[in-house]
Amino acid sequence: MSEEEREESGDVHRVEVGGRELWLVGTAHVSRRSVDLVREVIERERPDAVCIELDEGRYEALSQEKKFAEQDLREVLRRKQLATLLLNLILASYQRKLGLKLGVAPGSELLEAAKVAEENDIPIALCDRDVRITLRRAWQSLSWWERFRLLSELGASLFDSPDISEDELARIRDRDVVTEVMNELGRMMPDLKRVLIDERDAYLAHEILETRGQKIVAVVGAGHIDGMRRRLEREERADLEAITEIPPSSSWWRIAGWSVPLVILGSILAIAFTQGPEAAGENALIWFLANAIPAGLGALIALGHPLTILAAAFSAPFTSLTPLIGAGYVAAFTQLWAQSPRVGDFGSVGDDLTIPSRWWRSRLMRIFLVFVLTTLGSLLGTWAGGVGVIRNLVEGAG
Repeated sequence: MSEEEREESGDVHRVEVGGRELWLVGTAHVSRRSVDLVREVIERERPDAVCIELDEGRYEALSQEKKFAEQDLREVLRRKQLATLLLNLILASYQRKLGLKLGVAPGSELLEAAKVAEENDIPIALCDRDVRITLRRAWQSLSWWERFRLLSELGASLFDSPDISEDELARIRDRDVVTEVMNELGRMMPDLKRVLIDERDAYLAHEILETRGQKIVAVVGAGHIDGMRRRLEREERADLEAITEIPPSSSWWRIAGWSVPLVILGSILAIAFTQGPEAAGENALIWFLANAIPAGLGALIALGHPLTILAAAFSAPFTSLTPLIGAGYVAAFTQLWAQSPRVGDFGSVGDDLTIPSRWWRSRLMRIFLVFVLTTLGSLLGTWAGGVGVIRNLVEGAG
């Protein structure tokens, strides 16, 4: 294929920047055709370096086929990133389902780029932003309503497995459908598109410009090409510090988080002064039971270990009085300690996510169930217990 034919294909773009030659290969992450194209371009161009749309963690997971088995769950829990990991699993499961339809594993073209580069002694550069930073920035950019909507959309995708026609398969093979999905979400939630697409365009372009060599081949999702190309042509560097920091939670949410314990504890103290210590003790018991019962019930429904159920029940009344840690994390850590996941649980997590009957059989999925159901139980208990205590305060004052 000549240089002109490659550029006319729409998948490969040549950009001259400061006397350097940059080849951008736009791929679909679940396309056999993209795998072949990547090999062809690298072998023909013999560049000085190959840039790949991966960060170190994703590259290691794909190349060593360890995927989520490499996750240190204790560290994930300690950093309170279990929700982020679950979101990552859902996204990976969605890509995997597309890959099964197309007969190619997600990310195969990125691994092919690394493989061809290694075969030809060409250095590789991992040019994408750490996926954990991307997901956390995406999550922080959304309102609570948008977060609920996003989780609903992603949750529905787990169980949506329609038959795909041959025409649709051909369209998917030719386009980066995962990026299309992100763009669709971006139309509904502009802040999400800014983090998932625009910021990564800037990050990828910056890293490509920083890569040493006169001729560079960059392998990225087709959805990033237009944004990257404009930046590369202007030799525009990004403010990496600005797009890699995790923005703090809204001060309003911090105020709301601490207002709950202040209101509850203040109400019980007020009851002690106005109605006596015995009434205060009764309301403290109401708060304890209102939190302990639904949180423990959530861990029980998740088929958590007996120690997990006890941990959920006894921690919920106290964790509800601080925004620093939730009962779901306490219960999940206890479940991890009591029944650590088996090696096979990590390998089958993609399939387990899409089949509800497996959620209770997999030790790994049971940790997520314990986290989610205990958290929901604790939230319900906080609302019910808070309403009960405040109502008793108001009625007593009346």
